[in-house]
Amino acid sequence: MSLTNKVTAEDILRISGVDASRCMQCGKCSGACPNYDEMDYHPHQFAAMVRKGKITELMESKALYQCLSCFACSQRCPRGVEPAKLIEAVRLSVIRQKGKNYMTADALPEKLDEKIPQQALVSAMRKYSK
Repeated sequence: MSLTNKVTAEDILRISGVDASRCMQCGKCSGACPNYDEMDYHPHQFAAMVRKGKITELMESKALYQCLSCFACSQRCPRGVEPAKLIEAVRLSVIRQKGKNYMTADALPEKLDEKIPQQALVSAMRKYSK
């Protein structure tokens, strides 16, 4: 299902409560990201792209589902911008637009691994089933 550009930058800013215009593109947030190598767009790029209104590109990004929601990016920001909240807002918009959850309870058994803490699975269900 392709996503349409029904979601605007103003929607993302309203949902997230973040002032993306405060971002000075220093990259400290991206440098703190433990999953940096897996993301096609990095935390500082999310802030810039939201400011530029490039929401469709973000909605189609694999970074939405690679973000660990650890908020390391938000903690490192010297200006108080919270990129993790922007990523969460875009992900939530995708889920709402598709009208379904990214992860279902039926998909959990195949994801089980004795090395994964149960808390991570519960967190993933909350994250991907809003």
